[in-house]
Amino acid sequence: MTQPEPGTVVVTDAGSGRYTQRVSTAAHELLADEPTSVGGDDAGPTPYDLLLASLGTCTAMTVRMYADRKGIPLVRTEVRLRHDRIHARDCEHCETENGMLSRITRKITFEGDLDDGQRTKLLEIADKCPVHRTLSHEIVIETEPA
Repeated sequence: MTQPEPGTVVVTDAGSGRYTQRVSTAAHELLADEPTSVGGDDAGPTPYDLLLASLGTCTAMTVRMYADRKGIPLVRTEVRLRHDRIHARDCEHCETENGMLSRITRKITFEGDLDDGQRTKLLEIADKCPVHRTLSHEIVIETEPA
């Protein structure tokens, strides 16, 4: 298989397990899979692990870029994420009122000699990462045959 062009991701059966998928980008490859508890081989992160990884890496990179630009003495950022499904009625800040919805909990730890104002600003910047913005707005997914 030829590598996809930049900006395109190709997912194909890896051939090694029932659910194992090969994820290819222009410069990288990795495997994704389901855990053994649901019939996978646990050969890689789950689809939701990859979604959370996208948000977490984008968050940390966006915060790092801002800190570097502003001369903020940020040493390290840790982003911990979790995905859950909750009843809409249990969400006080959601537009959806019925059924279930997804909730992503993100906890961010900043290391460095930062004052309270810098920590607050970095948390604000975290919400501006492109993946956060994508997930927070309407998404249109168009499926078409190749």
